Amino acid sequence: MNDWSAGYVTEIGYTFGYYEELNPLRITLAFLNTGLVPPKVTTACELGFGQGVSLNIHAAASPHTWYANDFNPLHTVFAQEGATASGADVHLSDQTFAEFCGRADVPDFDYIGLHGLWSWVNDENHAIIVDFTRRKLKVGGVVYISHNTLPGWATMVPVRDVLVAYGETMAAHGHGIVSRIESALAFGEKLMGTSPLYARAHSHIVERMAQFKNHDRHYLAHEYFNRDWTPLSFLRLAHQLAPAKIGYACSASYLDHLDALHLSTEQQVLLAEIPDVVLRQSVRDLCTNQQLRRDYWVKGARPATPGAVNEMMRAQRVILVKRRADVSLTVNGILGQATMQESVYDPILDSLADHCPRTLPKNTRGNRGHAGRTSARHHAGASVLGDHGSGGNRSGPTSAGRNGNRGGQTPDRQAEYPYHERLSFRQSPCLSGQSRDGGRRGGEPFPAPVPLARTDGHAQPAQWASFANLDDGGGESG
Repeated sequence: MNDWSAGYVTEIGYTFGYYEELNPLRITLAFLNTGLVPPKVTTACELGFGQGVSLNIHAAASPHTWYANDFNPLHTVFAQEGATASGADVHLSDQTFAEFCGRADVPDFDYIGLHGLWSWVNDENHAIIVDFTRRKLKVGGVVYISHNTLPGWATMVPVRDVLVAYGETMAAHGHGIVSRIESALAFGEKLMGTSPLYARAHSHIVERMAQFKNHDRHYLAHEYFNRDWTPLSFLRLAHQLAPAKIGYACSASYLDHLDALHLSTEQQVLLAEIPDVVLRQSVRDLCTNQQLRRDYWVKGARPATPGAVNEMMRAQRVILVKRRADVSLTVNGILGQATMQESVYDPILDSLADHCPRTLPKNTRGNRGHAGRTSARHHAGASVLGDHGSGGNRSGPTSAGRNGNRGGQTPDRQAEYPYHERLSFRQSPCLSGQSRDGGRRGGEPFPAPVPLARTDGHAQPAQWASFANLDDGGGESG
């Protein structure tokens, strides 16, 4: 392993995934559902951007100025090609955290995003990032952090340590990290076959080992085979972040805001008795056996009045990203499946069925109190649909972002953008950066010629399908 890697896997690249929680535009609905005033984001930063797929999508389709750093040049060169193709206002570097976070030429930020990074770096880099956040995050600014957490990963830690150690000491290093992972997984399967007492005490470990075998090896390398991999309890993370003067705001997952999906009535009553938010979230993690947290932290949380929340909610423009008939009213939570109320969701879906950006339906019924309650139900409904893969929100009433449509066009020219076959997501200026694969053909990449067809003057879906040589064209316009 290269000395400059600081224990992080660098010989193969990260996966080409898109992570919508990194989109600053998602903050608004989450904050308003929590009763907080959302920030106005103009400058944004992402630390550890991987292949830069999310970064480039968000930068190409929004008016934000982005600075981003990933110390692996293999990642940075790919991300730079995407940024150059889109012409977005994004500034990339491949420095160490100490180098980037110590620069005097980067601006102060309204938003800083860290996807998974906290679990994969050592305590020295934790301290550097905390100091950077303290100095460079504006008052009122937001930090997004996703990380592996406890208690969900607690029982897997010693098993993971053994697998990594086996790969480092017993496997042939000359064959590379993928070969070492294969050897480690084979040894793990052999170990489980001996029915160790630890596995009998924690039966889910066998199932998780089986899941590991089905994962992309690039994903496994970067997620679990770094030298540093530390699932951290929420209490410990809050303690580490305290010097940055930021506090917990809310979950970045909209569905996490609906306690009834994840907690029993008794658990909800218990949590309501705990006034301290850090302790309450830590107890909640025990109730749900939480494995992954995706959270917003804020430097100075500002509560919003109910009236202000209502007005800001009604100013949000949303769009339906699935065909109306394809939207299921079933959602999944920790407690299992739940069916959404037709009386709440059908009016929202019907009003968005033409796939045009709209504000939420206004209630015209009854007195002010009844209208307020119905409005709140519509707001909650829009949030659920956003996490359900059916809805997306726009940045503003008229503009799709400074870069307009460019980010959706140029990167799709396959000869100019390598590894296109691995990209399952496209930038949508209608969603100001939010992108979906739409579930097309079970998750196959959306064909790049489709957006190019519009660029070349083809206006109708049938023409797009013909241009792209698709056999399932047609679809809906809008």
